Amino acid sequence: MAVRKFRPTTPGQRHKVIGTFDTITSSTPEKSLVKGLSKTGGRNNTGKMTMRYIGGGHKRKYRVIDFKRDKDGVPAVVKTIEYDPNRSARIALLFYVDGEKRYILAPNGLEVGQEILSGAEAAPEVGNALPLQNIPLGTIIHNLELRPGQGASLVRSAGTFAQLTSREGKYAIVKLPSGETRMILCTCKATIGAVGNSDHALERSGKAGRSRWLGRRPRNRAVVMNPVDHPMGGGEGRQSGGHPRSRKGLLAKGYKTRAPKNASNKYIIERRKK
Repeated sequence: MAVRKFRPTTPGQRHKVIGTFDTITSSTPEKSLVKGLSKTGGRNNTGKMTMRYIGGGHKRKYRVIDFKRDKDGVPAVVKTIEYDPNRSARIALLFYVDGEKRYILAPNGLEVGQEILSGAEAAPEVGNALPLQNIPLGTIIHNLELRPGQGASLVRSAGTFAQLTSREGKYAIVKLPSGETRMILCTCKATIGAVGNSDHALERSGKAGRSRWLGRRPRNRAVVMNPVDHPMGGGEGRQSGGHPRSRKGLLAKGYKTRAPKNASNKYIIERRKK
């Protein structure tokens, strides 16, 4: 995976940096794994705008991704690597030997034609999904469950990975991309390897229009608002805006919002880096 830069033939091309799409092998999704995707435009069921700066954007179809990887012991072959407009990572289409088709997140190094497997007896190779108790210590993993059978909820965006560092009883100690070190039950599944499309972080849109294609409307800064609209608004000339805070007055940039008696605190060994 690499990125492309462009000659500055237009103002929008001057700073544009996008992915090359060289790993993608198919441009049309598998019809049986596609659903319609409706948009809210930031409105609730009465039509009132409850989220600002949302609206427009290109029409999308949702690709149903298998985050559970629960077809244990059934081999599958990677048929295609595809683009997914709903996420930063690429997705891979699997053809299982029993005839079923499923999409998974495509890790780095996954190739078309490669055979992958899930379950406790699978080898710790790229693309295979195993319980944490069967994965060798020090292995790079992604697509990580928090509860057994729930489906992966951690380490799913492009270029991210976690590392299995040790085990203590029925818990595995995992270092997450944020820097947080956490205990997770050994029966939870994870996939071997890092999520693909790691150059996604180097991309630059180049123009406002690309944000509009993604459904993001222009966002005005708090310090340019009036005092009636935001706590940081108002003032003569260019005022700094005072203490950074949200529209409702909650402090930002350092103010802890996590509940001090959160039940999951006991599973966190080391907090994420500041």
